[in-house]
Amino acid sequence: MLTLFPMRPRVKKVLFVCLGNICRSSMAHGILQAELVRRDRSGIEVDSAGTSNWHIGSPPDSRAIDITAKHDIDISGQQARQVSIKDFDDFDLIIAMDANNFADLKAMEPAANPKQLVMCLDFSSMTNRGDVPDPYYGGNDGFIHSMTLLTDACQGIANHIISASR
Repeated sequence: MLTLFPMRPRVKKVLFVCLGNICRSSMAHGILQAELVRRDRSGIEVDSAGTSNWHIGSPPDSRAIDITAKHDIDISGQQARQVSIKDFDDFDLIIAMDANNFADLKAMEPAANPKQLVMCLDFSSMTNRGDVPDPYYGGNDGFIHSMTLLTDACQGIANHIISASR
């Protein structure tokens, strides 16, 4: 698992980012929220956004809603939004789903206010980093695989947040 560079003493706000904010980042948003509630850390704000503007205002993909619901996580009330420069001021930890989104975020990150910008699978115990595959153009199996990867990574993220707050 990743040992991150200097961590803010307390992570209070986490932002997940993918391309459209209707699959991976919205699933991760719901999974981490549920994990933090399960660990009695519900005071940490979790949000998600996309680097594109394709789905602004849309709910998560119905397949993402269905797969998370099977794990007692309700993401149906989320609405897609596009990441903004203001997010770099507002969030303590910004987590990209893949290398392309990481590069887009790095390009917009203010030099005067660098954030802890990381890849989601850096927190995974199942894989040696890399991208969370985008399940959008595939079938249900892709969403199941993403759910498995994101659940594992979000457990690692929760561990990281809790250890950084001690």
